[in-house]
Amino acid sequence: MARLSFLFFILFLHIALTATRCRGKSQLPEKHARAAVAFFLFGDSFLDVGNNNYVNTSTLDQANFWPYGETYFKFPTGRFSDGRLVSDFIAKHANLPLIPPFLQPGFRQYYLGVNFASAGAGALAETFQGFVIDLKTQLSYYNKVESWLRQKLGNDEAKMTISRAVYLFSIGSNDYMSPFLTNSTILNNYLDSTYVGMVIGNLTTTIKEIYTRGGRKFAFINLPDLGCVPGMRIIKSENNGSCLEEVTSLANLHNKALSKLLFDLEKRLKGFKYSLFDFNSNLRQRMHHPSKYGFKEGEAACCGTGQYRGVFSCGGQRRVKEFQLCKDPNDYVFWDSFHLTEKIYKQLADQMWSGTSNSRDVGPYNLRKLFRIN
Repeated sequence: MARLSFLFFILFLHIALTATRCRGKSQLPEKHARAAVAFFLFGDSFLDVGNNNYVNTSTLDQANFWPYGETYFKFPTGRFSDGRLVSDFIAKHANLPLIPPFLQPGFRQYYLGVNFASAGAGALAETFQGFVIDLKTQLSYYNKVESWLRQKLGNDEAKMTISRAVYLFSIGSNDYMSPFLTNSTILNNYLDSTYVGMVIGNLTTTIKEIYTRGGRKFAFINLPDLGCVPGMRIIKSENNGSCLEEVTSLANLHNKALSKLLFDLEKRLKGFKYSLFDFNSNLRQRMHHPSKYGFKEGEAACCGTGQYRGVFSCGGQRRVKEFQLCKDPNDYVFWDSFHLTEKIYKQLADQMWSGTSNSRDVGPYNLRKLFRIN
């Protein structure tokens, strides 16, 4: 009986890996793939589609077990959600296949882009160091891809591919949450503004290097009220479940600095174009008024345990094994203690794609316009 169970497990694993690789491969003939607008992604668990599956890390930074992926893929892919992420929906809008993780074994076709994001990653190398792929390392991976494109396409065609590509970033959340999650004293060594400046400084370095190598079209997602996600509400028991204002304050400082940075870069760098999505206000609206957006619960998570299901135990593979799972993730804004459901990711991606600057959701370009600019 045990041998039979083992054989069924091996069969399931083979099917899952085959499906993942099939979804990750270019679904366009090479000629058309080379004419498409490539999509490169950098950041954290908001965008990670499975890179951490191939990193020697802990289950705190992995989502390759049930019930992750239960709704759309029907098996865990490494995405921190019940289904698809923002990047998957944007790829669909752009008529691209799902953009695969850079570390996926056997994948070496980068005409349509690739995803470098790593759950738990920050702009600072010290953030969860040794367990994640920090932003500087992600940039080094991009440099390898850029060299591959020049080798395959020649300098002229590669230059065109790189300049037409869209570069999407979601980074910073872990830099501000990690000191509270790990009881680090790093924030005692800096003024809040100085610490935020370090994060923004590393992001600036990455943007400028991609720009120097020919990138011109950049997209960014600002930070939510980090102190109000379920996993942060329970950090201090004396707060009785209220938002952790210290980390929310850091996120607000970051968002102001990010807006200023992009405004300045647009003026200083010829041809630099960008889209900045106001994730902060859009998530807050759905948390405070869930029924307006088709949800029943805006603050507690679908999967986890404890108050707000803020204990990061979804799947029972982390330090705390106990967890509860809701019946329908579509009723919830939050999937687990820190991440969102596929339903809200789709709503956010739709706004990023076609929102207007008049609504202050996204600007100065939405992603549809950014993809179409030559």
